[in-house]
Parts: sequence; structure tokens; C-alpha cells
Amino acid sequence: MTEAINTRKKPRQIRAQATVAAILEASAHILVDDGHDALNTNKIAERAGVSIGSLYQYFPNKEAVMTELIRQKRSRMLTAVDMALDDTRSDVFDTALDAVLASIIQLHLNWPRLALALDQAEAFLPLDDETIQFKVALNGKIKEVLGRQGSKVSEQTIQDVVAIAKGMIEQASLARETDEVDLRRRIMRAVIGYLGR
Repeated sequence: MTEAINTRKKPRQIRAQATVAAILEASAHILVDDGHDALNTNKIAERAGVSIGSLYQYFPNKEAVMTELIRQKRSRMLTAVDMALDDTRSDVFDTALDAVLASIIQLHLNWPRLALALDQAEAFLPLDDETIQFKVALNGKIKEVLGRQGSKVSEQTIQDVVAIAKGMIEQASLARETDEVDLRRRIMRAVIGYLGR
């Protein structure tokens, strides 16, 4: 089943990379505008301006396209959190948490409906092992932030903090909020309140 969600080949040349980028961008637009049910390889190829044969060179089906979008989203999130942690390496807990939240919120609110659509797609794609790896990596980074308080951090605390932030960000996305600063402040208050600080 994993073969059905993996790319057929990696684009090596600039032209091939541009083709794959166009396919992914077209798929994102279709997901946002029309939802999962409207997504199919013919529609993706048409919107991307490529032949169906070109699409099938890289993706065996629409599930493989969605999987690649999910993988890219996860990679961008982990990279953004790493950058926020690096930028705040010598800062106190509140500053580091604020920077990490800002990086995650920005990714979600830039394409809020796509983020939600991809979260929904994760439920029916066979990505369990990758999802576990992603959560372990993200939780490790959140643990690093929470550890800056100077006390030991339990796994339950990490999971709760992630759930608070994820829930509030998803709700803001559904409500089509655009004020990243206000959302960040609210999540900060909720997390700090939960931590009893």
C-alpha cells in the first residue's frame, strides 16, 4: 500500500522540478477550492497545465499527491520550529515559546483551508509510521521549549500543550482568523495558564 502513496520518481532536472511543483500547487488549489471529492488526476493535470502522462511519471494517483503535500507541510513545520529554537537559543521560556508558536501559526494561517484539508487527508492515508515519527520529532522540540522553565517536563504535559495549541490554531483556521499576533497571545495565555505560571 505504501507504493500507492509514494512518488514514482524524483524530479532531477529544473524542468521536471517545475512540473512537480505545478502539480502540487494545482492540487493544493483544488483541495482548498473544491475539497477532497473534487480532487482527481485529470483535474490536477488540467489545472497544472501538464499532460496526464507527465503527472503519472511522478505520481501514481491523487493519494500520492496528497501524501507529498502532507510530507512537505510537516517538513516545513519542523524546519520552522528548528529555526525559531535556534533564533531563541539564549532566550527565556516565554520568548522561545512565543517564537515557536509564531512559526507554526504562520504556516497554518497562510493556507488555513489547505492545512485543514491535509489534516483530514491524514486520517485515510496509510501514514501511521510517518505520523508517529513526525509527532515524536515535534514533541521533542516542544519538550526543549518547555524545558527552559527549569523543571522536568512530563510526556503528558508535552501532549497537552501540543493539543492546546493545535486545537486553538485549527479553530482559528475554521473561523478564518487572520490576526496571527492575537492568536499567538491567546495560545500563550492558555499554555502558561495550563502550566500554572
